[in-house]
Amino acid sequence: MSSPMEQFVVKPIIPLQIGGVDISFTNSALFMLLAVLTSTLLFAFCLRKRSLVPTAAQSIPEMVYEFVSSLLRENVGVEGLKYFPFIFSMFLFVAFGNVLGLFPYAFTFTSHLTAVGCLSIIALLFNVCIGIKRKKIGWLRTFLPKGIPVALAPLIIPIEIISFLSKPFSLTVRLVANMTVGHIMLKIIAGFVAILGVMGIIPILFNSCIVCFELFIALLQAYIYTVLSCIYLGDALHEH
Repeated sequence: MSSPMEQFVVKPIIPLQIGGVDISFTNSALFMLLAVLTSTLLFAFCLRKRSLVPTAAQSIPEMVYEFVSSLLRENVGVEGLKYFPFIFSMFLFVAFGNVLGLFPYAFTFTSHLTAVGCLSIIALLFNVCIGIKRKKIGWLRTFLPKGIPVALAPLIIPIEIISFLSKPFSLTVRLVANMTVGHIMLKIIAGFVAILGVMGIIPILFNSCIVCFELFIALLQAYIYTVLSCIYLGDALHEH
């Protein structure tokens, strides 16, 4: 039985180096591209025949649209809807990345710290840009909320900076940990199928249940990632 960690190894598909820097097209990059293409093609297919009374296919993207829109309204406010394209794209990217990783021989890029960490840093920088654009120099009050005595600034400012910089870390670790643990369980239990022979039907049934549970977790984690991103966006837009 192969190591359950083997499924997380990033492997080059098209080796490429420029100036000694490895920029190979990897299995991770492939499934990122597939997540984008799959979500785009699915929505294009469902919306190919739009009507005032939505069909079953048209209802799918409309429900996803309304779902993400409601998250923004609840956690950011109506003014947050102007940033809907970014939040919506991030939700689809994470959700499809999680779900595609459940297919046999697929690669789950959302189980990698680098991939998810970069996305989380982009989300943080997006919030910083929005906050600075809206509040100008007043954005620095993020690290010293109103009502805090100036005498406490040497204590409060470092704490607020650490809290601020920990946001992408918390986003990343939560998603990566859940995706990694679930796939390790699937791999270990699947390994018993070949070992047990005829009795392998038991782990197959058990694995089927875990796959259904992992599908729920995949969508749940995409939801949690999006909610936290909305909350952080709300912090950038509103006063403490």
